[in-house]
Amino acid sequence: MRRLAVASVLVLPLGLLVAVPTSGSSAAAPVAEHRAASAPAPAARRAPGLDVRRVAGGLDIPWDVQPVGDGRLLVTERDRARLLLIDADRGQRTVDFPSGSVWRSDETGLMSLAVDPGFTANRRIYTCQGARRSGGRHDIRVVAWRLDPDLRRASRVRTLVKGLPTRNGRHGGCRLLILRSGALLIGTGDAAVGRNPRNLRSLGGKTLRVDRTTGRAWPSNPYARSASRRKRLVLTYGHRNVQGLAQRSDGSVWSIEHGSFRDDEVNLLVKGGDYGWHPVPGYDESVPMTDQRLPGRQRGARWRSGRPTIATSGGTFVRGRAWGSLRGTLAVAALAGQRLVFLKFDRRGRFRSARAPQALRRYGRLRSVTSAPNGDLLVTTANGEGRDQVLRVSPR
Repeated sequence: MRRLAVASVLVLPLGLLVAVPTSGSSAAAPVAEHRAASAPAPAARRAPGLDVRRVAGGLDIPWDVQPVGDGRLLVTERDRARLLLIDADRGQRTVDFPSGSVWRSDETGLMSLAVDPGFTANRRIYTCQGARRSGGRHDIRVVAWRLDPDLRRASRVRTLVKGLPTRNGRHGGCRLLILRSGALLIGTGDAAVGRNPRNLRSLGGKTLRVDRTTGRAWPSNPYARSASRRKRLVLTYGHRNVQGLAQRSDGSVWSIEHGSFRDDEVNLLVKGGDYGWHPVPGYDESVPMTDQRLPGRQRGARWRSGRPTIATSGGTFVRGRAWGSLRGTLAVAALAGQRLVFLKFDRRGRFRSARAPQALRRYGRLRSVTSAPNGDLLVTTANGEGRDQVLRVSPR
């Protein structure tokens, strides 16, 4: 079994992260949606200064933020299960949304949010949220909604995917990303059940790829002809707790994953790829995040945090010339690490360097990172007790 090149990081007092190469080499064939003819153009030599402005405050665990046009933003609050509209001209207000139907426990509640590419015409959005089942049980579901013309009320269109596992809410991470092909990508947690990640009939510890209008398996999924409906949805498996998804300008698709006590990971997704998390018997977190002793081939991480973890969360690729040497990097939020890390990968997806600016190390825990239409970054904090914010980060 071949190992992919990875790197761990060393945290320095000045807030910079320096790559510490570990083992191996080789390039995987990544998932690509509308691959460009060439990789991103080389960035300018210098990193810019950063302006950080508060867009909204008084929030409680805002899990995700997404722009919906005309300078407006939608935000989900995990524990309050609120959907908020933030308008630069009119302030922020709560959208009429059935918060009472959202099951909330530990890390699970109203989580990721995606906005349909045709939102101006169809006003469709997608959420990932905890739900109640019969018999006092629970699961996590991906639901399609339609907002009214004034963006004041959300009406349920349909449940696209249900049955994402959860027990007490631990490892309920559920990130959504609409790919350039139009498919909806869903990153899931393993619900802290050891056999879920490699069980292809469980939706836990996976990335799933579905049609965003029907919830059916994307036709080119690796198991699209399986007799098992759940297996048909699977794109990759062997994940612990996928917290972030991002698509690079070359079409490649990447995931960001919580480690155990070591090795948060950034992975380059390969169709049908096994990412090597198999904490059995029981839930044995002493095993490696990517366990190369397992049968078959395991895909090594393109970056890992080393020990201890910094609890990586959401991320996005940075775009726009104003970002200088940070252009084309993967901006990753860290919860425990309380920073934003800019990870640089070359055209073949090999890790080159990392940077954590001091300007973003004073806001506490960071959860989500979204690219605004003008290339600014929208970042949510995750400190709780009504102390949270949405930040806009601009290069200068």
